[in-house]
Amino acid sequence: ERIAQQDQQVRAYLGVCPERALAQARKIDRQVAAGEPLGPLAGVPTAVKDVILTRGLRTTCASRILENYVAPYDATAVERLEAAGAVVLGKTNCDEFAMGSSTENSGFFPTCNPHDLSRVPGGSSGGSAAAVAANLATVSLGSDTGGSIRQPAALCGVVGIMGTYGRVSRFGLVAFASSLDHIGPFGRTVRDVARVLRAIAGRDPKDSTSAAVPVADYEATLDQSLRGVKVGVPSEYFAGLSAEIGDNVQKGIDLLAKLGCSIVPISLPHTDYAIACYYIICTAEASSNLARYDGVRYGFRSPEPELHDMYRKTRDQGFGAEVKRRIMLGTHVLSSGYYDAYYLKAQKVRTLIARDFLEAFEAVDVIVTPTSPIPAFKLGERVDDPLQMYLADIYTVTASLAGIPGISVPCGRTKGEPRLPVGMQMLAKHFREARLLQVAHGFEKAGGFAIA
Repeated sequence: ERIAQQDQQVRAYLGVCPERALAQARKIDRQVAAGEPLGPLAGVPTAVKDVILTRGLRTTCASRILENYVAPYDATAVERLEAAGAVVLGKTNCDEFAMGSSTENSGFFPTCNPHDLSRVPGGSSGGSAAAVAANLATVSLGSDTGGSIRQPAALCGVVGIMGTYGRVSRFGLVAFASSLDHIGPFGRTVRDVARVLRAIAGRDPKDSTSAAVPVADYEATLDQSLRGVKVGVPSEYFAGLSAEIGDNVQKGIDLLAKLGCSIVPISLPHTDYAIACYYIICTAEASSNLARYDGVRYGFRSPEPELHDMYRKTRDQGFGAEVKRRIMLGTHVLSSGYYDAYYLKAQKVRTLIARDFLEAFEAVDVIVTPTSPIPAFKLGERVDDPLQMYLADIYTVTASLAGIPGISVPCGRTKGEPRLPVGMQMLAKHFREARLLQVAHGFEKAGGFAIA
């Protein structure tokens, strides 16, 4: 009922599935009536980003080319959610094929930020973040390739976590950039995302890149003291930062110090190369992954008599401008004569960025940075300036390139009206999600989410 009443303004959902939701709810009710043990997410209203497959429901990737595609199976993450008792309400809007930072690249309509309907919710998982922020779902699933969970979480004032690469199975996640893609949850509290992450994490034989690393009981360690935790603050992430973001993040760092954390200045020297490195690698992988949308096997087909015309017009009519831009960039950097100059060099820089983090984590337990350089911007403000849009991910792409886990938590609001949410990012060593969640929860419990 709340979705029906309020989502006409927010437009977080591309579609809802009341029959599936009510069937799961009735199943939970029967378990309660019979006194049976309940799953850890029993009855929790959940939304799923529309790049994650859901059996019998449309999975469009917010693209016209897959407008009528109905998924034949569930993604592993969705299977595990429902096995834990979660109730899937529907599919959320996103940037087309998860390519964007504002959800304005959806092939259907933009999503609005619940804190100010004239502003973007971030992207590409803007619909999932907005659904939680507007109380149109309790938790949701998003995908993160270069910041697409953490950045919208910051702009919408909710919690969003991206686990270590391989922590959550990608089986059933429509591929954008396979070496960078993650599935992760949004919630209003750290405890919420800890519970969801535990439910969906773990080795999956259907995904060869999922890691055979035991999944910790993340909730069990949330309330441990933060005294003695070493928090690294990289100088590169604060140079030229706007005061309205920097002041809130600095207050967050000061609060961590009051909680007993040791604040350690660190350097991540290859940060300046991250955006260029990321957009070479992700576009290269996108150009390869999206070659399958040719009108032959599934999705939209332009009815042309000649095969070459059918290929060309199917892609021209089916893909939006940003997807076309990334396919062209990716094809260029992989082409003969440019592969060594761009793609190979970017992979070497990626190794240097990962090495920066490994060296930093020898001295600190977590690293704290801003999540986004700016608060939520106006709808339409950056849509014609791709470079400015790409720079919205400047603080999140490094963790994606290194494959380490990251979480964004609210740390106050901007001054003036409207008072927009500000997010603080925390990063940890590979598979140290428990430590990340512990620090984030301690910060939340101490009032960090409500810093003035």
